[in-house]
Amino acid sequence: MSFDLSLNTGTTPKLSLQEAVDAVAAAGLRHIGPWRHLLEQAGGAEKAAQIISGAGLTATTLCRGGFLTPADAEGRSAALESNRAAIREAATIGTRELIMVVGGLPSAAHLLGGTGDRADRSVVDARARVADGIAELVPYAAEHDVRLVLEPLHPMYAADRAVLSTLGEALEIAAPHPAETVGVVVDTFHVWWDPQLQQQIARAGREGRLASYQVCDFNLPIADDALKSRGMMGDGHVDFPTISRWVADAGYTGPVEVEIFNREINDQDAAVTLETMKERYAELVKPFLRAASADASSAPTSSATV
Repeated sequence: MSFDLSLNTGTTPKLSLQEAVDAVAAAGLRHIGPWRHLLEQAGGAEKAAQIISGAGLTATTLCRGGFLTPADAEGRSAALESNRAAIREAATIGTRELIMVVGGLPSAAHLLGGTGDRADRSVVDARARVADGIAELVPYAAEHDVRLVLEPLHPMYAADRAVLSTLGEALEIAAPHPAETVGVVVDTFHVWWDPQLQQQIARAGREGRLASYQVCDFNLPIADDALKSRGMMGDGHVDFPTISRWVADAGYTGPVEVEIFNREINDQDAAVTLETMKERYAELVKPFLRAASADASSAPTSSATV
């Protein structure tokens, strides 16, 4: 699966799992990253696994777990149970990688349909609850051979979706746990701006925590719904060649998912989206993954020992 292209179904939100699988197979791709609600709509994880494997596809990730920041006991218990269910679902559909969007502040929970103390704006406390939640879930994830993949989100989402904004923060949360059970994802939309990105991608590679690479562009102006500000590669301001080289230099050779939330792209024919996705990936991303990988394999090895 070296740098194989995968469709994250967030890019095609109007399709059922069966329709998305059919579209991916028709486009000549072999991988898909489904969202959990599609599994439920398909009749459960076992049925979803049959749909995916029946088309000759494999699941690269499952989106998403997380939202571990409730401060009240009831909210915390519900969040942990939802994540245990997500872990089981990931194992059932055959992916080790469960993407974790860790959650925002209690003061903003109502914006996403949740509840919380609207006076609770403590980022420090919320991050501590994320760390505690991950620690509590690690044994269950290990039991099911699933990795909790922490996703730092762009800082504009810190209040409502993720109090982790940088890859470095995600790696600090991951650090106490085995690399095979807690990893990180590099999503270009969220981390392209980070002045420490090269160093933190390299760190993730050294620690064996680089679990997924997701690509899409950062569009301007920001959409009325900031969640919809992603774009097709090449339409915005992300330096894909540089970031892709860094990811490959760090030793990543897995699938590359395209995940785009954008009204125009989400509304258009999925076949158009997939063909454009393939073209832009072949032009802007894959050559630089290949080049970095080739450079690494051809570099002389040292015979020194320590």
